[in-house]
This record gives sequence, C-alpha cells and structure tokens, in this order.
Amino acid sequence: MLNRVPAGGNVVLLYASKYNDVPTVINISGRFHLEKGMEGRLGKDFLQRIKQNGFIDVKNRKGQFEYRVTQESLMDRLTTDTRAACLSIDQNCRVLTIHGSRDKIVPAKDALEFARFIRNHKLHIIEGADHEYTAHQDELATVVLDFVKAVREDRNTAELLQSCERAVNFIKARI
Repeated sequence: MLNRVPAGGNVVLLYASKYNDVPTVINISGRFHLEKGMEGRLGKDFLQRIKQNGFIDVKNRKGQFEYRVTQESLMDRLTTDTRAACLSIDQNCRVLTIHGSRDKIVPAKDALEFARFIRNHKLHIIEGADHEYTAHQDELATVVLDFVKAVREDRNTAELLQSCERAVNFIKARI
C-alpha cells in the first residue's frame, strides 16, 4: 500500500497498526508528528474557525475546493499517538519510509521517528529531494520498485522453504 493520500497519508500506517492484514507499507514523506503543519495547511486561526463553523474547507492554490476538515476529524488527528501506532505494527509487516532531505512541508526528521519505532522498517532519504520529489522522480520510483521486488523475493523464498519443509516432513513420516 502506498502512503500518499493528501492530508491523511498516515492512514495506511495507522490501519497497519490496528489490523494484521497489511504485509507491506510504503510510506512516502509521511508525517510522524501529526499536530505539526496544521497552521500551514489550514491557516493561522484554524482552531477558532473550526470551533466557530464546525469545519474548514481546504482549497488548493487556485482556490478550488479539495476536502473538508471537520472538528471531529481534526481532534482525531491531533490526539493520534503515532509512536504507539508504530509500535503496534506487526513485526511481519515490512515498512519502507522514503523522505526527501529538503522537504519543507514535512521535515525529514519525521522519517527518523518512523525508523525508531517500527520494527521491520527500512529508511531511505533521497538527498536534495523536496516534498514532491520534483527532480527526483526516477530515484523515488527505483527505490519503491527495488523494495517491492525484495519483499516479493523474500516471500517467494519463504514459501519455497515452507514447501521444502512440508516435503521433508512427508518423507520422514513415510520412512
């Protein structure tokens, strides 16, 4: 699963922390400290406006509606314990975090926090990349593909070993 949903990219990691049916997560520029960055996206007076109206409509740079933030969803985000969620991710779930070293929207230090608290984790910092990986799309794609291939090879090897083990046990039972 890819982690690139606007204003909710951490949903995949949070889902993986709650359910053990996610074998692989690719976390691209995810935010660890969910309480940060709100002012930049919602405006300086976002807490006052959301209390007054019950919601904030987020618009893009062209002034077009993108999505609505409700007071409930904002409070849910602000009270999410990312550290606890990361510690709850199943050890068999493989997680790759990719982050740009020049990301001004989500600091690269957030990627280091994911690496601290997720057990089966690989971290890749792309030097010079911004939040959108503007001049680093090829490197981003390569890192993702290499990780997916490695996970697939590991799973195929594990299945082959299980198959061999079953065959050995069958032979032993027959002898």
